[in-house]
Amino acid sequence: MTVRPLPPVAIAGHAPTSERNDDHPMRRMTRRAAGLDPGGWDEGARAEVADLFDRLAPEWHTRDTPERVAVVDDALTRGLDAVGLEPDGVAVGGLAVEVGAGLATYSPLLARHFDTVLAVEIAEEMLRLAPPAPAPRVLADCSRLPLADGAASASVMINAFLFPDEVARVLRPGGAVVWVNSSGTETPIHLRTDEVAGALPFEVTGVESSAGVGTWCVLRRER
Repeated sequence: MTVRPLPPVAIAGHAPTSERNDDHPMRRMTRRAAGLDPGGWDEGARAEVADLFDRLAPEWHTRDTPERVAVVDDALTRGLDAVGLEPDGVAVGGLAVEVGAGLATYSPLLARHFDTVLAVEIAEEMLRLAPPAPAPRVLADCSRLPLADGAASASVMINAFLFPDEVARVLRPGGAVVWVNSSGTETPIHLRTDEVAGALPFEVTGVESSAGVGTWCVLRRER
């Protein structure tokens, strides 16, 4: 694993939307889903997460700010270029699967870089409120994505759970894992770059950085 840091980028007015709490239920669930803590991902976890985000869906749009969008934009523009997927600004193309897409707020950004974006979400109410374009919306458990083996050019997780084995199944060699925590370490669904890279069952090279208070990494699958 070789991950090099890029210089941080300032985003005026960007502040965390929550306070760090290592005992937050979604922090614990993040580590379980990634295989970093005991418990794993089971039917109880699926039901708990789907119920929570169904309840949060009506007010979820209030969390979307230009500053949060800027964090994702920075990860995609600097990150994809740095790992060699967008030299000279040429789009990656192919399919990006947006894991835990919520209201699909970031799908338009992804559509600038990939031919097709698939917005996958476990909470039905989130998808009901999400716009129909530019990404088709799919209701599914992201630990079992409705994709063929090696179908994706990128697996994108923006404040979303990491399912390492499923990423390995759907991501083609040379594809990218994009991991964004828009409030950095304050994000309830948070992992450090070394934890993301270490959980993946394949070799990666990549970059990491921060934008405002957000943190991100883009990791290229080497085999």
